[in-house]
Amino acid sequence: MELTKIAFGGGCHWCTEAVFQSLLGVQKVAQGWVASTEKNNTFSEAVIVYFDDKKIDLKTLITIHLRTHKSTSNHSMRTKYRSAVYYFSNQQKEESQKIIEHLQSDFEAIIITQIVAFKNFQPSKKEFQNYYQSNPNKPFCKTYINPKLKFLIQNFPNHIDKSKVSRCY
Repeated sequence: MELTKIAFGGGCHWCTEAVFQSLLGVQKVAQGWVASTEKNNTFSEAVIVYFDDKKIDLKTLITIHLRTHKSTSNHSMRTKYRSAVYYFSNQQKEESQKIIEHLQSDFEAIIITQIVAFKNFQPSKKEFQNYYQSNPNKPFCKTYINPKLKFLIQNFPNHIDKSKVSRCY
C-alpha cells in the first residue's frame, strides 16, 4: 500500500500530532518542524501526515486541520505556529487551494492558513514524539489535547479510531 503525505502546521505540534494520529486512514504522523521557501523558509512547528487516500481524503484532513487550530487568527506566535498546509506536489497545491476556497464559506472570519511548498523537516526529539499517546494524563494533554479530540469525536465520528481517543472521554 502506497501512502500519500501532506504536512500541517497551526498550533502546538503535540496537539496537531494527536489530532491526526486519532484518524482512521492515517498510518503515521511525524512530529517536528517544517520549513517552506521564500518568506516561509524558517522552521515552524508542524507534522507530516502519511495517509491512505482510499480511507481518508485530503478534503477531510484539511477540514479537520482548519477546525482544530486557530486557522482564522493571525496572532503574535505565527512564526512559531505557522498556519499552513505544506504540499508535496502541484496537484496537492491546487487541490488544497480549492478545498480551502470552498470551506471559507463555513467560517465567519477569513482563513489565514497558507498553502506553501514543503521544503525541509526536522523531527522532534524522541522524548517528545507520540506525546499524547505517551503522556495522556499530563496536565497539558488534559487541558489542550483532550478538548480537540472530544471535538473530533463529536464532529467527525466516522473518521475516528476510537481506540486512540478513548482516554479523553
